[in-house]
Amino acid sequence: MNSQLPDLLNILDLTKLEDGHFKSGNLFIGSPNVYGGQVLAQAVSAANATIEDDKVLHSLHSYFINPGDNDIDIHYKVENVKNGRSFNTRRVVASQNGKDIFIMSASYQKPESGIEHQAVMPNVARPEALTSFSDLFAEYAAKFKLEPRGIFAPNGPFIFHPVEHYDPFNPRIRPAFNHTWFKTNGSLSDDTLIHQSILAYASDFNLLITALFPHGMSFFTTPMQIASLDHAMWFHRPARTDEWLLYVVESSNANGGRAYCTGKIFTIDGVLVASTAQEGLIRKL
Repeated sequence: MNSQLPDLLNILDLTKLEDGHFKSGNLFIGSPNVYGGQVLAQAVSAANATIEDDKVLHSLHSYFINPGDNDIDIHYKVENVKNGRSFNTRRVVASQNGKDIFIMSASYQKPESGIEHQAVMPNVARPEALTSFSDLFAEYAAKFKLEPRGIFAPNGPFIFHPVEHYDPFNPRIRPAFNHTWFKTNGSLSDDTLIHQSILAYASDFNLLITALFPHGMSFFTTPMQIASLDHAMWFHRPARTDEWLLYVVESSNANGGRAYCTGKIFTIDGVLVASTAQEGLIRKL
């Protein structure tokens, strides 16, 4: 079964319309609306395309304003807010049919040296000793006559190896943390900008579902509305997304119909490459 990775690379290769304006289609992964990580990754690609010096993306802050339609191309407008000696700033607005669906601010820094320290990667099972999420889900898919898509599908653009066992059809109450190994379902070039966009794409997986664990809830057992409201990300060090990365996620708060989650992404050697934070809507129906 062919991987969807080439399809993902295709939608991240935006079509330039004019200076600061780009468009692209969507990759359907089974969600009713455009997957938030896709819009985030495409916005990163659009912003990166306007950087003409050696500065590197180190942080982004974004808001999901309206749900995206999987059947309509997305237009990205990039505003050049600042070109400085050490930092550049860009603002990206994504829209469909003239309606804004997403906004993002991104900051770029000229590489420099300084003090260094990082968090320690948790001591968890290695990815080779674990079963892929698509294999784990296959028995449920057959039992309930479901077609696996996205994170659940063997041909998805990523391979996920969860550390903790998760049964979405019989979720047990457990602490609000999650460890998942992931990498692309195929090899990539050495282009650092591609790896950066793909890391942004993957960073939206597994965040909000972690907030469901203490409540014994899942998409398949509890009617709910769940959606990302915002997403922040910090790129600490370069990373290859076609090699194993560990996503460590925890949810420290949920109230008012919203849940707050944070994440850290490590290489298999324990190098911290990125951090994330997100608040999302979780509303029981």
